[in-house]
Amino acid sequence: MATTAKRPAPNPLRAGLRVGGASVPTVFVIYGASGDLSQRKLLPAIYNLAVRGLLPNRFAVIGYARSDMDNESFREFARAAVEKFSRTPVDDHLWQAFAQLLHYQSGSFDEEGFRVLGDRLEAIDAGHGTGGNRVYYLSTPASFFPVIVQAMGATRLNRPPGVARVVIEKPFGHDLVSARELADVVHRSFRENQIYRIDHYLGKETVQNIFAFRFANAIFEPVWNNTHVDHVQITVGESIGVEHRAAFYEETGVVRDIVQNHLLQVFSLVAMEPPAAFDADPIRDEKAKLLRATKPMTLENAVRGQYGDGYVAGEQAAAYLDEPNVPPDSNTPTYIAARLEIGNWRWAGTPFYIRAGKRLAKRVTEVAVQFKRPPHLPFPVDAVEQLEPNALVLRIQPDEGISLRFGAKSPTPTLALRTVNMDFLYGSAFLAEVPEAYETLILDAVRGDGTLFTRQDSVERSWEIVDPLLEQWRKGAPQVYPAGSWGPDLADELLSRDGRRWRRP
Repeated sequence: MATTAKRPAPNPLRAGLRVGGASVPTVFVIYGASGDLSQRKLLPAIYNLAVRGLLPNRFAVIGYARSDMDNESFREFARAAVEKFSRTPVDDHLWQAFAQLLHYQSGSFDEEGFRVLGDRLEAIDAGHGTGGNRVYYLSTPASFFPVIVQAMGATRLNRPPGVARVVIEKPFGHDLVSARELADVVHRSFRENQIYRIDHYLGKETVQNIFAFRFANAIFEPVWNNTHVDHVQITVGESIGVEHRAAFYEETGVVRDIVQNHLLQVFSLVAMEPPAAFDADPIRDEKAKLLRATKPMTLENAVRGQYGDGYVAGEQAAAYLDEPNVPPDSNTPTYIAARLEIGNWRWAGTPFYIRAGKRLAKRVTEVAVQFKRPPHLPFPVDAVEQLEPNALVLRIQPDEGISLRFGAKSPTPTLALRTVNMDFLYGSAFLAEVPEAYETLILDAVRGDGTLFTRQDSVERSWEIVDPLLEQWRKGAPQVYPAGSWGPDLADELLSRDGRRWRRP
């Protein structure tokens, strides 16, 4: 009796792509693959993309770093990273297939090491059928960015048989001059449309939802202007201190760490004009136009602070000057509050107030759009004394969602108006787990979609906005605020002089 040959188990990672997935064969190269970012974010994100069927059918990952590992030890390293940091648990059957996509090459960031890497990439192309298409991810300290890019150009890794893209983590320079110097180095090896400057804030679902909220709903865009909006507040608050990053933070401070990138990117999405199409260039054109219309930050419209000791969530917190590796005379700001002005027809006269800081009362990132009061209220004064202005709050983290604040009559025999909230919560509305920002951004880099990545003109304009303030802040001392508060008293005065006050998240 003839025996039937046993069929091999199907590869679960070749089950077909879902809508929105990548289809072009690609090798994903991680420089600094043994580092913290690779472990916490990149490898878990790539695994989750594989689980969701969003990676190309022909795909491979090669990690490159100085650490002494081979393929098998790198796969063990990757599994430990995914088990610890992935938002989904590891599936043993899926992992067997996924692990075969992972490769590793040890070497230095120099031409000799990159020539060996080039030979490995050719072998991977032949084994996985990836056609010479490459995405290079620079998961290293910023000081290595020019070194890696120059060595790639010298060894022609920037010119593979297929398409090449390079993903660069922030910071994109330390100021305008260094940002331009970095751009000059990168542009010698890669064209602008090959460069993907990543800001993980733009990968957050709730940040992307600003697009949908503004431009898919006819009821909001007509009132999104200086005729109806009194002012806008953008808050990026952290309850943690500098932790083990004091040396890094001393070089950056709150403006370089948060404002120049994350906060100004969110600001531009909130205030930009509608793009002609939901494509990379039209959207980035409008963001760049908005930033060009934004006036540079000034000393008289900004407040800097540095956290002192206090209590956060009931636990005692040390002052910034008492943190390990912080100089006792440091004037590095850990908090900023500022008034931004936009010189265009839509927003002229409408201030945007921003604040960001460490060791604040809670962790929160939100945009609050406060509307002007009605021109006439036909109610008795005592009926509306507790009525607050209408406000629309876009919560980016945590508790992602949107809240609309408006007035309604209280259920009492007498006429009394009270402020109520209508809430939309992202998780409960869609009954789905929100993907990590790096999943979205890595997938877009593989697909060649630059919509959520920062273009060089926006990078330079962001530095032009903050550089004058940074120069003025070289001298002087920040105001100390207690850990666990919402910042220094001068931040409240910044708004009170305009007859406004900060919203309490």
